[in-house]
Amino acid sequence: MPAFRPRHLCSVAAALALTVAAPATAARAATDAAGLREVMFVGNNWDGTADVIKSSGDFAKVGRINVIPDKDARMAAINADPIKWIYFMAIRNGVGEGHDQFVDDMYSTPDGRSVVVSRPSFADVVSIDLASGKINWRFPVAGYRSDHMAVSPDGTRVAVSASTANTVHVLDIDTGKQVGSFATGDKPHENIFTKDGKYIWNMAIGDVNTALDDPIWDWTKGDRRITVVDATTYKQVKVIDMRDRLNAFGLKDFSDAVRPAVFSPDESKLYFQVSFFNGFLEYDVATDKITRMKTLPKNPATSEDRTTWVNDSRHHGISMNPAGTKLCVAGTMDDYATVVDRATLQEGPLVTASKPYWATVSGDGKDCIISESGADQVTAIDFATGRKVASVAVGDHPQRVRLGHVQEDWTGPSSG
Repeated sequence: MPAFRPRHLCSVAAALALTVAAPATAARAATDAAGLREVMFVGNNWDGTADVIKSSGDFAKVGRINVIPDKDARMAAINADPIKWIYFMAIRNGVGEGHDQFVDDMYSTPDGRSVVVSRPSFADVVSIDLASGKINWRFPVAGYRSDHMAVSPDGTRVAVSASTANTVHVLDIDTGKQVGSFATGDKPHENIFTKDGKYIWNMAIGDVNTALDDPIWDWTKGDRRITVVDATTYKQVKVIDMRDRLNAFGLKDFSDAVRPAVFSPDESKLYFQVSFFNGFLEYDVATDKITRMKTLPKNPATSEDRTTWVNDSRHHGISMNPAGTKLCVAGTMDDYATVVDRATLQEGPLVTASKPYWATVSGDGKDCIISESGADQVTAIDFATGRKVASVAVGDHPQRVRLGHVQEDWTGPSSG
């Protein structure tokens, strides 16, 4: 197994820092020159749709995609298999809060002609043609549920978590063929490619839908860890168990389930949320230590009964502006979002939001975009002022929001 030494990480981070101001990838530059339009895809998990909105400005709607055009066929297959049916119903009654989970994550192809979607309840990933609305390919994941994805910097591969199989599949974005896979801890969740495309970081969060939420039962939640793999060979490079790092920082009662996370522009720091915590932590990659913690305000109206918090979340969603000076945090169970100064960790205004479930960055880098899953809208918050600038209505229970491209004149599929 290759070593993953701090000084090696420092050299990688330094090289990455030199490219921060350059175009993200050659693929991005090529698509921008090919008459494509940058947009945001909003996955409406309970609807089975994805709204496409402008990536900046007024964030107006551009079109909508049905991501379950094959619903009848999928349901027939599930109803014909007792084990699949049991898992389907468990997803509905557990992490789905009584609803089916039809879209978790999505990325467009570099040519802007298709969108690739992970569908938890159908335990698969599909590519949907944006012109026709029809399915190009389908990849059933191992086990019974698909989850978060990540796209490689060159746009050619997607990594998807198979959450009940403790596996991440890496697929060719054009064909859906598996090009690699790797094992993780229990319930793999977030995936992040490093900017140079050399590594994939996967965060396994364990069992988040049990009622054993008191710290004394934390050990029942499973094997929660970060798995770092080589993105070419898919061989494990390093495992980071935040339990030891949290303990060393004096946080022995904190969960070690790493939820959404974001790197600093030079990738020397990782900012991450953990189950049950109203705030986030800073992890120094080179020294392999937690260096700072930010506790954010609690909403007095939020129940202190941790079993009432959705899937062990308290805060779920974090992003950073391109300059690396501001963080944006979705305070999911506390019904707000806020922009935090990265240097001082001082939060800005608390922007009221209904169960904000994700945070990302607008195409022009000026705004933080949160999905308000409780209000069926996405909201833009100015990084500079910390104030809300716009909200746009979308479908039922928006969760993941991702930047992508469509053809310049696209306004929706012709069918499907």
